Amino acid sequence: MTPKDPPKPALGRVPSYTHFTPRRAMASFENLVALANHQERLKEARKIIWRDRGEPAVELNGLWECVEHAGRGGMRAGGIAFAIRASVNLILATIRIGKVPKAMRFALIRHAIFGQDSFRFAAMLGSFVSIYKALLNALPLLFPVTRPKIASLDSPFEDDDYDEEANAELGGMQTPSQIPLAARDARLSLSAQAHQVWVRKKTRRWHAVLAGAIAGGLAVMFEKRSRRVVIGQQLFVRGLQGSYNAFTTKRGLHVPHGDVLVFCLCCAQIVYAFFSRPDTLPRSYTTWLATASGAPPPAINMVRDLNRTATFKVRDLEKIFDREDLIPNNYMALVERKALATAIPPDFGPRYPPCGAVHPWVESCTEVPLPRFFTVFKWAFPIYGALHFVPMILFKRGQFFNKPLNMLTRAGWGTLRSSAFLATFVATYQSWFCFKHWLHAALSAQNTVKLPQKFIDFFASKYSYALGGFFGALSLLVEEKRRRGELAMYVLPKGLESAWLTARGKGWVFRTGEFGEMILTAFGMGMVMSIYQNDPQHLSGLVRRILYQFIGPN
Repeated sequence: MTPKDPPKPALGRVPSYTHFTPRRAMASFENLVALANHQERLKEARKIIWRDRGEPAVELNGLWECVEHAGRGGMRAGGIAFAIRASVNLILATIRIGKVPKAMRFALIRHAIFGQDSFRFAAMLGSFVSIYKALLNALPLLFPVTRPKIASLDSPFEDDDYDEEANAELGGMQTPSQIPLAARDARLSLSAQAHQVWVRKKTRRWHAVLAGAIAGGLAVMFEKRSRRVVIGQQLFVRGLQGSYNAFTTKRGLHVPHGDVLVFCLCCAQIVYAFFSRPDTLPRSYTTWLATASGAPPPAINMVRDLNRTATFKVRDLEKIFDREDLIPNNYMALVERKALATAIPPDFGPRYPPCGAVHPWVESCTEVPLPRFFTVFKWAFPIYGALHFVPMILFKRGQFFNKPLNMLTRAGWGTLRSSAFLATFVATYQSWFCFKHWLHAALSAQNTVKLPQKFIDFFASKYSYALGGFFGALSLLVEEKRRRGELAMYVLPKGLESAWLTARGKGWVFRTGEFGEMILTAFGMGMVMSIYQNDPQHLSGLVRRILYQFIGPN
């Protein structure tokens, strides 16, 4: 452009990009920094409630550091325990708030949140975590030992397909592509590697046993006496489960269907106690068993009296006469039995009631099992439906909303299997109940084959009911495989308690006095913490996750 040319006009096009002034740029940068700090604070606050997987163990070098670490862990565990117990109490109070007068509703909610139960639960878990952490970390300082060298972490920057150690084992003459996959070390994420360090960082087993036993025995004293037994039982059976898994894995042993076998043995003891020693079972549990059986309560009372005293109360027999579903043939059989019992001298007959008293609505024993199956199935379906559907909606909401049809199908199929399991158990036991009485009468009447009288009398004894419980428990095979272990762990405490009380009544075992619950909890917690600190993979997933959230790696 020469000086003589006129100046060209400026372009009128507006720039397409967004123009920021330095002030706006600084404000945007400050907002990003504030957002990042806010997210970091949320992450740190979340760790207070939920412990991330793979948290490394804390290195403590002095006793005072152990005390500080234990105090922080105990306060965290106590706060979480208080929130959990208060939330559960609040849900239960909300369910029955409609039945409470309006003037008492606020007091009900206040008691649910700030009641004695919430503080007791918080004190129990908080004190346990504090004592356990303090002892577990202080014992190695007081009794130092030479620890094995911890395996170093693989660098995340290494070649994922090459392993120098694997190459050295193979002679050092192979390229990374020639090394077989089986000879290479697994490459893990950083969180998974940290988790592996925690698993490898083992303590001496007696440290965990001693710390768990002392902490568990002292902490359980904060709870009510009625709840100490349940807590001690659950911890004891979980310790047995983990110890058994660790022992069989170490020895290379395997018991096929071991969970089914445990369930059968426990059911044998429970059914025996139900008909012979109901005082060794919780009252609520015997009520549930009587409801599930479908038998008339007077007939159950007759069985118990016959097993213990070889007699029965005539008024229990007369109560069955008042039933509207009593058919004529069964009525006549009961009248004959009553005539024998009221004769002089009285003759109560065999040590089992007539079948007409157990199923007064039908005469033939072969017609009972199938209707009883459908009756129990319909009764159990809503119960197991709630157990399958409610946890799915509460704890698996993401999967439920992503694949609702698949999740509903799985929950429905699980409900069907669980209901069929319980119905099969009751129907099988009902068949055994009638069959053993028919067999006893048939063997007693025949003279063709001379059998020992003790063998014949077994089918009328109280121990025959335990055998029926064992056979009926085989119905657990109907249930889903992953639920069999949990059901076995559910009945194991009740079976062990009943067996202990029965043996104590016969003078076979000692009495524990006022410290029985504390001793049981100490034993159970010692076993649980020993497995958790050294072989956590042998504990059930639920127990392992709960302990990790409350206690952490150390």
